[in-house]
Amino acid sequence: MSASLYDSSIPALTLGLNNLAAIIDKAAAFAEAKKVEPKVLADTRLIADMFPLSRQVQIVCDTAKGAAGRLAAVDLPKHEDTETTLIELKARIKKTLDFIGTIKPAQLAGAEGREIVLQFPRQTLKFSAADYLHKFVLPNFYFHITIAYGILRSNGVDLGKGDYLGAIQ
Repeated sequence: MSASLYDSSIPALTLGLNNLAAIIDKAAAFAEAKKVEPKVLADTRLIADMFPLSRQVQIVCDTAKGAAGRLAAVDLPKHEDTETTLIELKARIKKTLDFIGTIKPAQLAGAEGREIVLQFPRQTLKFSAADYLHKFVLPNFYFHITIAYGILRSNGVDLGKGDYLGAIQ
């Protein structure tokens, strides 16, 4: 028996967001202990041509809420991309968790073949709901969490694999 679309999405997105929230908490504690202005970490990039931590967290949240809403065929909440501090980024994660927590298994039941269309400035991507989740959402979601982790770790925040994986059992 294969996992349902719900079981393959909402729990994984929830776990990843909760882990990211805990990582942001560690970053805030680090900033306070080292007398680093929390905005400095939010503005930090892994490398010059990559987005800063703040944008990485925004993309993680947008990916999760977009997936939940599109898979359930419900309207997505609008989140302005105005976060500039670790506290604001944590609040963004909470808003996203609150939204995806409203999605119920019945809303995704039988939706594997539903067409999902993403319109970007230079291209249109069309997926079945299952392909959207497995080929687009999850890789992007984990990529941006990993980059956020890397930004903080490279700046001295004491993080390890356990922080990334979180409470997996």
